[in-house]
Amino acid sequence: MGDRPASPSCPVPRGPWSYLGWLVARQRGRVTLGAALGSAWMAGLAVPPYLLSRAIDGLADGRRGTVLVWAALLVVAGGVLAGLSIWRHRTMTRVRMDAAFRTMSQVSAHTVHLGATLTHRVRTGEVVAIGSGDAWVIGRSLTATGPGVGAVLAYVVIAVLLLRISVLLAVVVLAGVPVLALVLGPALGRLQAVGTPYREQQGRVTGRVVDVVAGLGVLNGLGGKRVYADRIRAESQQLLKQGYRVGRVTSVVQAVGLGLPTLFSAVVVWLAARLAAEGSLSVGELVAVYGYAAVLAVPVASFIENAVDLSQALVAARRVTDFLGVPPDGAGTVPPPGEGDLVDEVSGLQVRPGTFVVVATARHADAVALVDRLGGLQPGATWAGQPVDRLDPATLHEQVLVADNDAELFAGSLAEVVAGRRRVDDLGRGTLLDALRTAAADDVVRGLPDGLESRIDPGGRNLSGGQRQRVRLARAVAADPPVLLAVEPTSAVDAATEAAIVDRLVHHRRGRTTLVTSTSAIVLQGADEVHLLADGRVVATGTHAALMVDHPAYAALVRRGETPSPLTADDEVAT
Repeated sequence: MGDRPASPSCPVPRGPWSYLGWLVARQRGRVTLGAALGSAWMAGLAVPPYLLSRAIDGLADGRRGTVLVWAALLVVAGGVLAGLSIWRHRTMTRVRMDAAFRTMSQVSAHTVHLGATLTHRVRTGEVVAIGSGDAWVIGRSLTATGPGVGAVLAYVVIAVLLLRISVLLAVVVLAGVPVLALVLGPALGRLQAVGTPYREQQGRVTGRVVDVVAGLGVLNGLGGKRVYADRIRAESQQLLKQGYRVGRVTSVVQAVGLGLPTLFSAVVVWLAARLAAEGSLSVGELVAVYGYAAVLAVPVASFIENAVDLSQALVAARRVTDFLGVPPDGAGTVPPPGEGDLVDEVSGLQVRPGTFVVVATARHADAVALVDRLGGLQPGATWAGQPVDRLDPATLHEQVLVADNDAELFAGSLAEVVAGRRRVDDLGRGTLLDALRTAAADDVVRGLPDGLESRIDPGGRNLSGGQRQRVRLARAVAADPPVLLAVEPTSAVDAATEAAIVDRLVHHRRGRTTLVTSTSAIVLQGADEVHLLADGRVVATGTHAALMVDHPAYAALVRRGETPSPLTADDEVAT
């Protein structure tokens, strides 16, 4: 009964209303139970005033036994309503949490499906804002399926009860909701209008904070912390102003929602008092009308609360469906089985299968852009004549691995970190140790207290900068892809460690395509073929030794890279 877990395989609608309907359909049984309990509880709220009126009329007639019977029924009704309220609340809590967690599951599944293309297609803040806020807003809106349905039934029941007492009172009550809708309708529309830019700005600010936190060490080193602090302050002030707009509209809705029902209740009670004074109503009926008017505040408040929640949920659901509608790079074409030349049409680079290639360039951004194109993250490259960015992402990433120094290290044992998405048992300790040795990270294993079982903090915070870089490289080696694209994989290690990495990596990757970007002479000497990039284009190709003799610009670039650095020890290169 609605207990099925969220499944990423379920087709998800692409519109906000249809998405909310999809969430309801995923737990039909639970929603139906919540609607039944909400209806019974809401309608049951009208019972105590009715029982109280009968008891008072019995007391006025001097029938004490009848009074005791009605009083006993009043106590029973109170107990039943309390039980229904608890059951209803628990059920609706499960409905809300199911919707929120199902939304998070869908977003997480699509994030995994997008893979490395996520950062190129969606801002990080968007994903964080959806998980931290939008999912719960959507979940809260499903209250409309429980107490919201019950509010409609309770309103009708009270109107019928008042109809038995006075047609005039019933007409006034029934006219309340249409008037309320006419007054609140424009305000709710305005709430959606101001809510959309607010949530978008919230995503931008969240993304900015995530970026600053992730790069705080670098910003401190470069002296850019104040610049980014000013940007966050300016964007936060803009968010604050938009929040005030949302708050103004929300306050109007809540004020009208509180004041208008109170006004209707006052009108109903005043009319009932006039009818009682004229003798058209008994004392018990007057008490009943007063009770019905008080009970009306509950369904009316539910109408307003549900309307506000739905208005906000539509904004949140649109953000969710927009994210779920982001297609991954690639149109489903199966990539070639590790054969054929890998060609970058932008730079003119051509990589033959099974070669160890190094790309040298003075501009790091050009190297990153080149690897992004070859890895299918950006258009502009082909593999065996097929556009890489149009290949099926899941199959492509099985064969082409992009390894860069920004790759995340997740928390877990060292074995789990190096195994990546594979199970440690499936790879085996031998494979993991061999990958760590290839990346010259075997000393990391020896230096940790529990070896492969040692705990690695999120982001590898308990490792030095050089250790993190080598563990990332070991993870790429353990994946053993037919094509490995690595960006500056030895930039944070000393010369001796770098030489060991190059020697072992060349031996380990023999017969498989490997492309590395670097200006280090140690790395360049180990290449089968070196390509020099200038202004994003290949301007020279050959062996390291030949280019050092024949191409002065290449020689100057390499010699500049050989300039001694004050940081030579691996453990000193820590961020």
